[in-house]
Amino acid sequence: MRVGVVTREWPPDVYGGAGVHVEHLVAALRGLPDAPDLDVHCFGAPRADATGHGVPPGLQSANGALQAVGTDVEIAAALADADLVHSHTWYANHAGHLAALVHGSGHVVTAHSLEPRRPWKADQLGGGYRLSSWVERTAYASADAVIAVSRGMRADVLEVYPDLDPAKVVVVGNGVDAQAYRPVEAPDVVRSLGVDPDRPYALFVGRITRQKGLMHLLAAAEQLPAEAGLVLCAGAADTPTERAQVADAVAELQTRRSGIVWIEQMLPRQQLVPLITGATVFVVPSVYEPLGIVNLEAAACGTAVVASAVGGIPEVVDDGRTGLLVPYAPSDPAAFAAGLAARTSELLADPARAAAMGVAGRERVLAEFGWPAIAAQTVEVYRSVLAARA
Repeated sequence: MRVGVVTREWPPDVYGGAGVHVEHLVAALRGLPDAPDLDVHCFGAPRADATGHGVPPGLQSANGALQAVGTDVEIAAALADADLVHSHTWYANHAGHLAALVHGSGHVVTAHSLEPRRPWKADQLGGGYRLSSWVERTAYASADAVIAVSRGMRADVLEVYPDLDPAKVVVVGNGVDAQAYRPVEAPDVVRSLGVDPDRPYALFVGRITRQKGLMHLLAAAEQLPAEAGLVLCAGAADTPTERAQVADAVAELQTRRSGIVWIEQMLPRQQLVPLITGATVFVVPSVYEPLGIVNLEAAACGTAVVASAVGGIPEVVDDGRTGLLVPYAPSDPAAFAAGLAARTSELLADPARAAAMGVAGRERVLAEFGWPAIAAQTVEVYRSVLAARA
């Protein structure tokens, strides 16, 4: 079985959960006893372990969505030998769709998120948002199988695309590398990032995008205990406007309370893991999240999680056992901010309870979210698709 994996993100250019997913899934697939023959095709410069594809000549100044579609055409041309193509996110879906049409290969899509659930992307892509939505809709409609990363994601897929055959939408969850993400006590590393390791702190890690709900957390910060810190590891803003909103809110907050630290970059793992481990509580204020790998990464590091009860997050955060969930209603952002503050404050005020939740979270990760099992389930999807096409 020869499989072409198509992804926009591939190390070292990984900035979101989908990229993390593909990186670890491919490693786990290659580690299986009966591993398929995998070729990875990604956007960008050549890699030692993947074929990189740049923006085609003539599209250098085009809308970002047009650039992605042009790159997909080149990737599709390179997939002639694949029995099956597995594409991740709309950026790569068109390559899989074209390969299926031109080469007759099978096509499996993994649903990490859905364009109709992210209308704010129009601010980033402009008219390209209509193109990205069309690409996704077309690819899903014709794919041989759609892998949803959570039960909540599967429900979303079938609601957004009601013409899909439910039998072809299967759940294969996200995972986490519990060796790469494990408790690492390194206060000197934390201190080197400008964070006081001796002060209890809540931690946010994510991109600056409306989806991640960072502005809701900043609104909640006023209500956190004065003795607690708040650390924001947040970069890669979708738009300059969103980056400016965060910068203004952080600067204003810093005039009223101490312990507010903004690390405007996506940290390498050797720094990120000690930062997560040192946190009393990890906060995920997302307004939309099919599953949220960061929830698993925090749990794997033994840190309690406070998160919004949206999408697939309740399938990861066991409310009252590995963390606490906060209801989210778009119509009442003040209530959401108050809920985030109250739940986060509960754990900041009771570090023993937070630590116990962290222990339970890591135990759950080890039992339920290992990549080898997820890779094996993925291969079963590949086999079922190829068998149905035989």
